[in-house]
Amino acid sequence: MSDVARAWTRVRANLRQSAGARLFDQWLAPIALADATDPLDVRLTLPSPFMTNWVRSHYAERLVHEFRAVLPGVRSVEVETAARAPVTAVLSAPAAVAAPIEPVAEGSGEAGERPQLDPRLTFERFVVDESNLVAVNAARALAEPGPVRFSPLFLHGATGQGKTHLMNAVAHAFLAAHPGARVMLMSAERFMFEFVAAVRARDTFAFKMKLRGLDLLLIDDLQFIAGKDSTQEEFFHTVNEIMAAGKRLVIAADRAPQALEGIEPRILGRLGGGLVADIRPSSLALRREVLARRVADMPDVRVPADVLDLLATRITASIRELEGALTRVTAYAMLTGATIDLEFASQTLGDMLRGHQRRVTIDQIQKLVSDHFELKPLDLISARRARAVARPRQIAMYLAKRLTTRSLPEIGRKFGGRDHSTVIHAVKRIESLRDSDREVDGAVRLLLGQLGA
Repeated sequence: MSDVARAWTRVRANLRQSAGARLFDQWLAPIALADATDPLDVRLTLPSPFMTNWVRSHYAERLVHEFRAVLPGVRSVEVETAARAPVTAVLSAPAAVAAPIEPVAEGSGEAGERPQLDPRLTFERFVVDESNLVAVNAARALAEPGPVRFSPLFLHGATGQGKTHLMNAVAHAFLAAHPGARVMLMSAERFMFEFVAAVRARDTFAFKMKLRGLDLLLIDDLQFIAGKDSTQEEFFHTVNEIMAAGKRLVIAADRAPQALEGIEPRILGRLGGGLVADIRPSSLALRREVLARRVADMPDVRVPADVLDLLATRITASIRELEGALTRVTAYAMLTGATIDLEFASQTLGDMLRGHQRRVTIDQIQKLVSDHFELKPLDLISARRARAVARPRQIAMYLAKRLTTRSLPEIGRKFGGRDHSTVIHAVKRIESLRDSDREVDGAVRLLLGQLGA
């Protein structure tokens, strides 16, 4: 081992201790030491441009300091984005616990490329609730050592709900439990592309042996081979071979097997004979927890609770899109030096939020609030100032300002002809109480969820 490699081992250990396990695993564990023309000019790589920029912004000076503490002669430490790994790479277990799982190439000259397994997509980082509990438990069971309990595992759910995360998690866990195992994760489209390429090269034998010799095969987006007869023929035989050999198979699609059109019935029968687990649309609580965990991984960034609530209530279709929205807000704040608040988040995500905004009316808000607090809708527009009425009225005004496009004067008129300054006071009061009064905050969260916002 070279001096730089030994130094990097010590630097990694120091960073893990000083940064803490959560931050280290999220941002620093994926860093890899790259070859350099001069050992005193250290080159480090990361798998994505965003991670590279984050590490440069937050740890550039620290990395130089850590290296020089071990190797005083180090002149510079460069952080770069790594080249992508071959698409047909076969994955193998990592040699060191702290290092992310890296693909080991199966031969050379393979066509095309695909990213590595994402080191962040593990079971530990997957947020679980009732919408995905069966799928998560099934995925964990399939990755465990010992006899195969069921195969294949068929995961289905809408785009962005966590299927790809679970497939990566299965691969990581299986490799950790089965050192030296042969594992491949690929899309159905890639399966089709490589099969067609093998046919054209008159080398289908190598293609078949490569797949059928695996211990675990994971194929994503099965719906993309619909109508491709020759690909489906090879896929069927591959599934048969893997199952007959007692190996593990995970398939994912955007629909249940019986709902897939253009897929041969015999394939659907095979897939349906295993365990079929769905991932249902995420709940508000799950989306909020996902955001909270992501923010916990960024200790240098402060994202207020009301901003997280805004994202969780307005971006509901896809967890992937939700995480992308958070990344966009934090990245823009980092690049501009701005403070993250509701106004900044709304401006940064304007088009995205408008695209996801459900048309909620003030009448709907008033009815829901009055039902929740056991009042009559007329109470909210009355002149009554009793606390039992005034506080729900303020909450309703707050929700109207947050969830509708009505102006402040329009909102005031809908609440008994009140002035726009009364609406402003109500909004500010509820915003303040959400930080200090758990009962008010809980009521607002519940109402937001019921409004589907």
